[in-house]
Amino acid sequence: MEPSVFFKAMADDTRLCCLLLIQQQGELCVCELTAALAQSQPKVSRHLAQLRNQGILQDRRQGQWVFYRFDETLPTWCRQVLVATLQDNQAMLAAPTERLHAMNWRPERCCAAATCGD
Repeated sequence: MEPSVFFKAMADDTRLCCLLLIQQQGELCVCELTAALAQSQPKVSRHLAQLRNQGILQDRRQGQWVFYRFDETLPTWCRQVLVATLQDNQAMLAAPTERLHAMNWRPERCCAAATCGD
């Protein structure tokens, strides 16, 4: 992963919030990110597709749901940057996390992402 690609991905507020929420939660569905960010599904999906195409995220489908998590090949230094960014910027995620937890329904995960047989 080229540093410029990674840092350009984080330069957009929507993509940064998606990355930090996924860092915080481990894996999130598009609908969860849409609710947390209070943004439209097409906008969130477009940003997630960019992150997937850049090799930062990977997705898995479970029925109608599409879940995103970090790509298994994401370099350690990228993960360390995300961990530090999340630790030092909790206030940035306060409202999105509150909206996420306020969702009346959230998709069920069939199993741990790493062992899912999809």
